[in-house]
This record gives sequence, structure tokens and C-alpha cells, in this order.
Amino acid sequence: MHHILTFLKLSFIMNNIKTNARLLRLNQTAAETILWNQLRGKRFFGYKFRRQHVFGSYIVDFVCISLRLIIEVDGPDHAERKEYDALRTQFLNSIGYKVLRFTNYDVFNNIDKVLEQIHLNHKPLPLNL
Repeated sequence: MHHILTFLKLSFIMNNIKTNARLLRLNQTAAETILWNQLRGKRFFGYKFRRQHVFGSYIVDFVCISLRLIIEVDGPDHAERKEYDALRTQFLNSIGYKVLRFTNYDVFNNIDKVLEQIHLNHKPLPLNL
């Protein structure tokens, strides 16, 4: 019985995370919209990016699975969440993803520089198997 309850709790949590990801896609920030318009539809060197993608208990802003690259656009609230963001990045790195972080300011004021940084860092991390 305990295993069934644990499974049901995990199912509820995962469904809730997926619902949150869908809501985030529908309500993305202005900075996320600007960057998404550059990445979507294989516009960025032919690579497919996804937005608001679930990894474990985390939702990332953008990911390119084939490059194992995650891109985060941080708003002003991230200044208060450095420890959480560091743990999150550590987890994502541990499963083989490189994480690039940009601020809303970066995206609004210098999208070309953001895209250049993504391009310079688009080689996937080696897997530690």
C-alpha cells in the first residue's frame, strides 16, 4: 500500500510540474519571448530548442537536447535565489547539461551578444559515464 501511495504522490507532483511548464509557456516573460523568437523553429544554426522543459523537479527556460545545452533568462528575483540557482545548475550539470545564464537586461539590450555567447558555448559537455 505504501508503494502505491508513494507512486500516486510522485504522479501528482510530476503532473503538477508539467502543468506549471505549460502555464509558463503560455505566460513567458518579455525577455523570454525575445530570445525564443531567435531560437524557435531551428532558427539558431538548425538546432531544435524547447522551452519550459521539465528535468526532474525543475523547469528550464530553454533547452537543446542534442547539444545538451540549457539557457536560462533570469529576472530580478534571481538575485535573491542564488543558492537555489546554484543547486539547480549543479543538478543539471550532473546529468550532462551545460547551463548558460543571461539577465533580462542582457536580452533586452544586447540580444546579438547573447546569441554570440550561446553560439560560442554550443558544444555539448562530455558525459561522465
